Amino acid sequence: MDSHIITRIKTKVPSPYQLTATNQDTHDTKTFCFALPEDATLDMLPGDHLYVHATINGKAAKRPYTPSSVPGTTGYFDLTVKRYENGTVSRYLHDREIGDSVLMSGPNSGGHWVDGMAKQVGCVAGGTGITPIISIIRWILAQGLPVELSLVFANKSEADIIFRDEWEADEREHANFHVFHVLEQPPAGWTQGRGRITEETLRTHLPQPGPQTVVFLCGPPMMVDALEGTLKGMGYPEQSIILP
Repeated sequence: MDSHIITRIKTKVPSPYQLTATNQDTHDTKTFCFALPEDATLDMLPGDHLYVHATINGKAAKRPYTPSSVPGTTGYFDLTVKRYENGTVSRYLHDREIGDSVLMSGPNSGGHWVDGMAKQVGCVAGGTGITPIISIIRWILAQGLPVELSLVFANKSEADIIFRDEWEADEREHANFHVFHVLEQPPAGWTQGRGRITEETLRTHLPQPGPQTVVFLCGPPMMVDALEGTLKGMGYPEQSIILP
């Protein structure tokens, strides 16, 4: 008998999690590591989200954040969060210090990955829309699943590319993973995409529509609305376009 039982945590009520470490990913994005009991993991699939609850200036606020750590990780989980000047909860998180507790509820089901759902996976992300997609890509690669995986990632500038080193290492180490960056403000000599994600970009860098293809799409609402329409126009059925 296995004496090592893993507890799977899911709460409806906001519960405190202690911040144990932070890592500065880019000039305005940090990964926050929160403690779990050592034999506990969040009860989630890749792409599911937690709500962070905070009282700011006397007002209750909550925002969804998708853990960036691989589902099934025990003893801790990570949230990767960009600080927005007008983002009350993102600013609240960035102001926390090691040892502080943050109230969270969930995990809650979002548009998530389920093993076996597709053989070709396209991921399209804008800015912090990468956070649910990180967990999906990390899961597929860590499990060694037989999936062809493509990421199209749009940002303002090179300095805004979250986990850039990881994407480059993944491309070197996994023949089934491909990444294409699109920058609004590309540096001199930039050889990848410029401006915004276009239909041509998607045609070139995503898997073809088909019964074994899904596309995860996450980013600012205007981008998601526009690209969801573009993808449907390209022949991707609605049920194959997943919004985490």
